[in-house]
Amino acid sequence: MPVMESTKYIYWQDQGQWLGYLQDYPDYWTQGESFEDLQAHLRDLYRDLTSGEIPGVRKLAELTLR
Repeated sequence: MPVMESTKYIYWQDQGQWLGYLQDYPDYWTQGESFEDLQAHLRDLYRDLTSGEIPGVRKLAELTLR
């Protein structure tokens, strides 16, 4: 049975457009005409950012201080 992958994302609606970005990649936003369209664009964005084909991708990380 295949394992379902998931990732968190932030989204909002502004002037009829759905905007969002992947939590781990806050510098890379996308948009859609509907919520479902936004999710499709986020999936494409995730594949692009994690494929290794795009150089210099900035990613969010958390640093533990002691």
